[in-house]
Amino acid sequence: MNVRRRSSAAALAAIAVIGAAAAPAVAADPSPSSSPSKTAPSGLYGTTDPQYDGVWRQSLALLAQDTAGVIPSSTAVKWLTDQQCANGAFAPFRADPAAACDAKTPIDTNNTAAAVQALWAVGGHGDVIEEALGWLKSVQNEDGGWGYVPGTPSDANSTSVVVGALTATETDPEKVVKDGKSPYDALLTFALPCAKDKGAGAFAFQPDKDGKLLPNADATAAGVLGALGEGLVADAADKADAASCTDADKPTREGAAANAAAYLTATLAKDGHLVSALGGSADQPDYGNTADAVVALAAQGGADKAAEPLAWLEKNAAKWAAESGPAAYAQLIFAAHATGTDPRDFGGTDLVAKLNATGPAPQGVAAKDTASANADEKSDEKDDDSPFGVWWFVGVCLVFGIGIGFLLSNRNKKQQP
Repeated sequence: MNVRRRSSAAALAAIAVIGAAAAPAVAADPSPSSSPSKTAPSGLYGTTDPQYDGVWRQSLALLAQDTAGVIPSSTAVKWLTDQQCANGAFAPFRADPAAACDAKTPIDTNNTAAAVQALWAVGGHGDVIEEALGWLKSVQNEDGGWGYVPGTPSDANSTSVVVGALTATETDPEKVVKDGKSPYDALLTFALPCAKDKGAGAFAFQPDKDGKLLPNADATAAGVLGALGEGLVADAADKADAASCTDADKPTREGAAANAAAYLTATLAKDGHLVSALGGSADQPDYGNTADAVVALAAQGGADKAAEPLAWLEKNAAKWAAESGPAAYAQLIFAAHATGTDPRDFGGTDLVAKLNATGPAPQGVAAKDTASANADEKSDEKDDDSPFGVWWFVGVCLVFGIGIGFLLSNRNKKQQP
């Protein structure tokens, strides 16, 4: 995800120490650079170095614009389609799209699945989508799921974001099987039973080195959406009773989603937001995962179930999004959409105008709207010493270093691939 330019020696040191332990490495150069591109590639949203997140943030930006009723710039859409390799896959970023992809090109399932969802939403790119789906199906694991990089073990996040790509394109995940197992079969293997003392009902990212499942809030939000067959954009479900973890010999995917929603509800109850701790630092509010949790809770149990974390985001997330860039604005737009909240007045912030201002002007958007958002951005930069910007950058590098994708939703079907 895009992060603001400012960094620090401490943040870079943390990246070097923590990043060395992260595996698998998914980029050609395992040492992330904090330096932004001097000139952002034409058509790309955001100004920071796209090496590790270009396709991801572009996909989220386009999908969020479509969700908000904005027609994206054709230049921005072309930037994304030009990133595709001949085999259908996408890497985080290809500096020279004219050069053929080779064995060193760091293609992955998460960027490919996100690109599919975005391009399906904007319409008119059936060939690109078909090739991407074909590649995703070709690298499905024997357990029915996907890892971040082809050939690596399946994880809840990657499997869920691919499920989102399948369902967005009217492809039934239950019919995408490998050795008789579907993506839903794989997801259920990451679900913790309710009998667990800690993490009851949560999803694990994947088993640890001892084969144990450990609760992971990010994977849980992803798992809820994946189990429900949703993607990065999700609508609110009908209101449901308060979620509680209910054991079953073999829970259905809907049951696993309900159990995971109960875990998220309990975890959010303390502060109204999720937290993260990086490199031995004190716990920090995790804005991105909190936004993901809002989408997951709304999709599983209705907008009311996400009211508390949504209110916290409306009050606190504007500065984080300004520091973090296009993908952050997109995540908040997804949270607003899932709960029926106006993204143009999200705690007093026009998320849509802010997002539009980070890249080429969308079709039909008044220049004054973009100018207004740019003025607000400059104002935000005057107060840019928040530690959240630094540690968000560290977290992003870790996420892409260990191959954890991000989360997920179903789209109204707009075209056939």
